[in-house]
Amino acid sequence: MRSSNKKSASSGKSKVAILKVTEPAELMKFLIAQLPGKSRNTIKSLLLHKQVLVREKAVSQYNYPLEAGQEVVIYWGKKPELDRYRELRIVFEDEHIIVIEKQSGLLSIATNKGAEQTAYSILSDHVKKENPKNRIFVVHRIDRETSGLMMFAKNQEIQQVLQENWTEAILERKYIVVVEGNVQRDSGTIKSWLKESIALIMYSSPIPNGGQEAITHYRVLRRNDQYSLLEAELETGRKNQIRVHMQHIGHCIIGDKKYGGGPSPINRIGLHAYVLSFKHPITGEEKVFETAIPKKFLSLFQE
Repeated sequence: MRSSNKKSASSGKSKVAILKVTEPAELMKFLIAQLPGKSRNTIKSLLLHKQVLVREKAVSQYNYPLEAGQEVVIYWGKKPELDRYRELRIVFEDEHIIVIEKQSGLLSIATNKGAEQTAYSILSDHVKKENPKNRIFVVHRIDRETSGLMMFAKNQEIQQVLQENWTEAILERKYIVVVEGNVQRDSGTIKSWLKESIALIMYSSPIPNGGQEAITHYRVLRRNDQYSLLEAELETGRKNQIRVHMQHIGHCIIGDKKYGGGPSPINRIGLHAYVLSFKHPITGEEKVFETAIPKKFLSLFQE
């Protein structure tokens, strides 16, 4: 890799380095080459804390593709508040898609009950800052009570490509789950058929019941006498699948009153979408996003 031009600037109280890209490269490899005095962990920290900007947007993906002529901006101190929202965090954005981490309690999209703020409305305002004609499109949803990763498209064609090829496009979806009781098996697979009632509640049957086949794989990460912390991976993506399947095996998710759960000691449902991996609808590149296990979840397993 040829060396880039490097210059420093001052932005308020933040020291800024601007690196000129001279040839195509992945972001992490580029930063390692251009910052020989910085350790790999230091560079990872810069990415994690949104202190690296490309095209005026914070980038955290190690394999983000850089093009010749671009500038990579590094904030060594506290980065200015750029596109930060209280209810969600933008994890990745390009001209085609947006990946976010939403908080528990935030609706994905609006219901018919009113004009409540949603992830969709926040992101609609976000893209209109660049161009009032910009729009976003729903690709999939996660429940209001669930926190974690979800994706939106920035045009209708991308939305259709992702939705029509969902099984092939989505490579991995994993959740962190806190359930009631001590799950004895270290790992397992739950397979059943899910059908929705008139009351909009999903029911699980071990035999075909006219519903949709649903498969969830799980493994226990931590356990104690009261709760178990699980990693659940979806092989299928049915409505309320993990919530129903946890009830199916007799270990309801904490705080999930709809599916048999009792009161939550952490004042929220114990469900977090923490890994989302997919093939980019335009580039075909494999994108992998992972978030941290919520601290409230881990607090239940401290000795």
